Amino acid sequence: MQKIEATRVSAPQNRRLVLLAYECLCTFEFGTAVEAFGRADELTGEPLYELSVASVEEGTFGAQGGVRLVVDGGLELLEGAGTIVIPGWRSVHEPAPARLIEALQKAHNSGTRIVSICAGSFVLGAAGLLDGKRATAHWNSTEILAQKFPKVQVEHGMIYVDEGSIITSAGGAAGVDLCLHLIRRDYGIEVANRTARRMVTPPMREGNQAQLIQQPVPLRQTKTLAPLLDDLRSHLNTPMVIEQLAVQVGMSRRTFLRRFHDATGTTPGEWMLTVRLEKACALLESGKMSVDRVAEQAGFGSPETLRHHFRQRLNTTPTRWRKEFSGRDLVG
Repeated sequence: MQKIEATRVSAPQNRRLVLLAYECLCTFEFGTAVEAFGRADELTGEPLYELSVASVEEGTFGAQGGVRLVVDGGLELLEGAGTIVIPGWRSVHEPAPARLIEALQKAHNSGTRIVSICAGSFVLGAAGLLDGKRATAHWNSTEILAQKFPKVQVEHGMIYVDEGSIITSAGGAAGVDLCLHLIRRDYGIEVANRTARRMVTPPMREGNQAQLIQQPVPLRQTKTLAPLLDDLRSHLNTPMVIEQLAVQVGMSRRTFLRRFHDATGTTPGEWMLTVRLEKACALLESGKMSVDRVAEQAGFGSPETLRHHFRQRLNTTPTRWRKEFSGRDLVG
């Protein structure tokens, strides 16, 4: 993928990010958030957020994996935070303490953005903060979420759902996608891409991508599609012809489509659309290129097609995207 020259993007107004900790802490989700939000940007050398950790319990408490923790403070740290992150919860069947519910409700009413990973959505549901909103959780608990909180529109297959001041994600690696999405919202795609490179993870998976991939790890060694995917990324203007791609990797059309879905979780067309959107977003944020030129460079062919996919997939327009993430005026 083409490397775009770095530009600095203004930080969010309130950079205070408070990460919630609790007895029997989900260490994977917690570690994901620390890695994404707690490290300095490799270009500027400055932290993206003022990270602190608030514990539901007092003193030392346990975490999964035989770890015991002492953190920055208690729930008083939630006051005045710009963002609160709930990295999972100890059980979907265990209610959150009343004082945590009250603290989250107070924070939300004061304008704090609240983010949950995996079972953290059950805490938000108990606080009533998901009522009338779309939300998700780990695929094995979305049915329970829907049963417990009937006022919530549960998205059973999505990896994350952004409702503005409330953002929820599925479990596992979907938490990484949510963290990168949040950084992209706050700092733009360039900073999010740098964070993704540091974390050695794909920079952009949209929230509506399926949680489950049928065969993430092949049962036997097979031909890898990685060289083909790299080639497609560098030829965004070339029309995709499935038969030609199948011949290129020495497979039948049917086998190619099955292997492609196993490797990416989606179809070639949907995968290419996501790659083209990522390219378009980077071009919009990183220069004064016209919409017509962005559409051409990103492989959309026409500005009308570009605008159509921005509306359908990102719920915005190229012009609004540029203004929101770079603060620059559009040329052309």
